Amino acid sequence: MNALPTNRIETGGTRRPGQHAGARIFILALVVFFAGAALSALWFYRDAFRAAPIASAPENPAPPPLSDATKEVLRHLDSPVEIHFYSVLDATSVTPSVQAYAVRVDQLLGQYEQAAGGRLKVTRCDAAAASSADAASADGIRAFNIDKGQSCFLGIAVVCGSQKESLSQLAPEWEPALEADLTRAIGRAAEAKAAEHPLPRTDAATLAAVRRSIPNLEAVSLEDGTKILRDAQLAQFKQAVEEMKAQAKDAEQRFIQAQSDQSAAGQQAATEQLRKIQADGTAKLQQIGANSQLQIAALQQLKKTAP
Repeated sequence: MNALPTNRIETGGTRRPGQHAGARIFILALVVFFAGAALSALWFYRDAFRAAPIASAPENPAPPPLSDATKEVLRHLDSPVEIHFYSVLDATSVTPSVQAYAVRVDQLLGQYEQAAGGRLKVTRCDAAAASSADAASADGIRAFNIDKGQSCFLGIAVVCGSQKESLSQLAPEWEPALEADLTRAIGRAAEAKAAEHPLPRTDAATLAAVRRSIPNLEAVSLEDGTKILRDAQLAQFKQAVEEMKAQAKDAEQRFIQAQSDQSAAGQQAATEQLRKIQADGTAKLQQIGANSQLQIAALQQLKKTAP
């Protein structure tokens, strides 16, 4: 980013138009930064934001990069995995938000395919034909809008050898949890064939974190334990965002002071500070989400092996 233009302060405290423009550019950067932080938190957490209006987000934003936990699962695939993506939607009965969501799901699957390095293949079905309906039903995908005319399908089947896992009906309100759910489905489907456990290896630190969050682990169900871990994740997200807000406010004050001092170097330094806050904050939010995914996977393993 180039240095923002240096502007003189008029007598009596009146700023020139160029100076106002410089301030607006910096404030816009702040707005984009906090919008990105909010979307990152929303993407990794489902339950607390279930009632949030999806329309408040950009019309059809691209999905964020895959988490480290998902990439780890894909790197440990020892057997080829097939994903059957059914997006058979009747434009006359399916809302635009669902149609836009289907596009984002397709983009997300493209990221999986690319990250898997040839170990995962996506087959897409979007044709409204009897054969498509039969294939979707065979893969465990549930039809909807039957009462409105043409049967619609929006779901994913994960196939590895004879093992199959299905996300039977995708919906926009569950979008924040899609990556975690899909990654777990891939891990479960691959487990039957893989000689090595496909989920990320559960290390001592992850197990310790799970036990800290759930001291009475043996008495807690998998469902309740997962909710506890997600609640803990949300609390970490909130704390991280508040810390970033304070840091960004400091950068804003530095920028305003540099404008008053007519310091191009000061404005550039404040802008670089904001850029670093954004990069570090995004990485921190992604790490919180990745750690939460690892902890949920560890919880599943612990419950699976419990006597």
